[in-house]
Amino acid sequence: MPRRLQLGLVLLAVLLVLGVVLPWFAPEDPTVWQVSPPNLNPSVYHWFGTTALGQDGFWLLTWATRNSLLLGVLVAAAATLIGVTAGLCAGFSGGIADRVLAFLMDVFICIPSLPILILFAAILKGDASLPVIALILILFNWPFPARQTRAVAIGMREREFIHVARFSGESLPRILLHQIFPYLRAWSLGNFVNTVLVAIAAESAVAVIGLSSADQPSLGTMIYWALQHQALLAGRWLWIGPPVVTIVVLFIALFLTSSGITRAAAVRRGR
Repeated sequence: MPRRLQLGLVLLAVLLVLGVVLPWFAPEDPTVWQVSPPNLNPSVYHWFGTTALGQDGFWLLTWATRNSLLLGVLVAAAATLIGVTAGLCAGFSGGIADRVLAFLMDVFICIPSLPILILFAAILKGDASLPVIALILILFNWPFPARQTRAVAIGMREREFIHVARFSGESLPRILLHQIFPYLRAWSLGNFVNTVLVAIAAESAVAVIGLSSADQPSLGTMIYWALQHQALLAGRWLWIGPPVVTIVVLFIALFLTSSGITRAAAVRRGR
């Protein structure tokens, strides 16, 4: 296993503990305002102090990390599943279905997703919930894996072992799943990891400018509230710093994991 993949997995494990395990141990709902005295310094009871809204900084970070990870994984899983399935079916079947799906892929790839996401959020008057953001991101992220998968399917559909599978009576789903998809497994996993990164980055960008629902904690909305209450000018570094550091570490972990998966797959093919 490449060292970069090992390091990426270790960082991801730490973030999963922060965002999946620790939120279950929160003594109270950190999203509720004025539960604790505002602007407290770090202490044994409040590790990151409290915000100007009376929220515990550490437990708020755990909930924000959980929601951002959940959004990223949901978008990545749905976009990868839809894209790989559509690409395999289009490339292997050919004909009108292939032309229609290829046209849709090109259309959505040409349209930049972030401006559209900002437009939808503005139409919703800055109250775009995480499910709405997830749906928009899925809509604009499935064409990328679909296009790559379609190219592979087109190149493999005339291979001899595919003809043997056809003549032996195997169904189309079994051919796609058992004969072609194994060649795309490592790539699909790498695409999944990259899409998690893209989804979290997009949601954070929309949240920081105040166009997502501020009532649902995420790493982006945590930064938004810190900026709204002048955390930088007040020197409240433990309010705005942890979500920024978490995003940076998350991006590094996902990059190392994705590139490590690609490297491991290349080494395996070389053998």
